[in-house]
Amino acid sequence: MLCHAAATSVFYAALLAGAGKSRLDRPERLVSDIFREIDEEVRRERLKKLWEQYSNLIIAVALLIVIGIGGWRLYQWWESKQAAEAGRQFEAAVQLSEQGKHDEAAAAFTKLAAEGTAGYRTLARFRTAQELAKRDPQAAVKAYDALAADRGIGQLLQDLADIRAALILVDTAPYDELRSRLEPLTANDRPFLHTARELLALSAWRAGDQAASRRWIDLVLTDAQTPSSIRARVEMLMALTGGRAKG
Repeated sequence: MLCHAAATSVFYAALLAGAGKSRLDRPERLVSDIFREIDEEVRRERLKKLWEQYSNLIIAVALLIVIGIGGWRLYQWWESKQAAEAGRQFEAAVQLSEQGKHDEAAAAFTKLAAEGTAGYRTLARFRTAQELAKRDPQAAVKAYDALAADRGIGQLLQDLADIRAALILVDTAPYDELRSRLEPLTANDRPFLHTARELLALSAWRAGDQAASRRWIDLVLTDAQTPSSIRARVEMLMALTGGRAKG
């Protein structure tokens, strides 16, 4: 009985102590809850003021984003459609050329060069010059010269245009004219240096300038990077000149 009474006393004492502690914590909790509610109310009020002040701007920005994305998608669709149409026109012009209808092919390529998408415009300009070369070489040279002067197509295509013009002129133009056109293209950092050197060797040989011809032949044959097909043709030319390559 005594043990039971002692245990009961201890239990109630602990219960009362806990209750007392809970009463002490309750005011602090109440204060914390009040401050939290005040903070939330302040935030709501600030958001409300911000929305009232900038709601039109926010809506306008959102609309601009939506319209911008929609416009970009529409532009992509339109550009894809234009490219597909330009591709169809290019193929049709190529077929005309293959059928021997060179005047019609040149007209089709000229139209595409003026109205097609950027990539096909450049291709069409090259094909227009190619078609012109079959009936009007001088007009073709002018077309290639215009491409060579167009920095917008890039150095690689500019150099290609110079080479294509030189291929037309190599049988008729003076060596000095070919040299002024092609000598810059013979530098080691130019993409068609081997073809340019070969054409200059041939032009010098046709002009009877043996010293210039041997100079370009030597450059071709002593360059380990010269393609085998160009090397073989230049070796034949060397045999015609009766000269020997250095080394």
